[in-house]
Amino acid sequence: MGIGTWFSRGSSGQMTIELAAALPAMIAVALIASNALTFFGQCAVFDRAVHESVRVHAASPAYGQGPGQSCALVESDVRAALGSNVEVSVSYAPAARDLDCYTATLSFSPTLFGAGLRSSAFGVSMPQLTHTTQYVVDTYKAGVIV
Repeated sequence: MGIGTWFSRGSSGQMTIELAAALPAMIAVALIASNALTFFGQCAVFDRAVHESVRVHAASPAYGQGPGQSCALVESDVRAALGSNVEVSVSYAPAARDLDCYTATLSFSPTLFGAGLRSSAFGVSMPQLTHTTQYVVDTYKAGVIV
């Protein structure tokens, strides 16, 4: 079977049609994989930043600093450590006697390979992803005798 016989059968455009049909699905899979890996990386940075910030600002607060101010300091430190397509919130709740629980939540907005993205791409819904971590600390209160 020669080259002339192959081209005469009319199958020379089949691979182009298959590529055109499969390309949107391949782009959607690459988009989801890229965002998933970025989210996992942001979660790792978030966990380390929250742990370090709670240790610094909440475990030994400054004189007159309340839990609300500690939450604001933790939140600002964590935001500085993360990228632009994330939202961070930190809340406080008393856990037990002399223990404070700080809960930090990361909300990740998917992107279109770094560019802004609405809520879907190529018909694939891209909801906001969240990650939450909690730390319970024994707050040292200078000058307080229990």
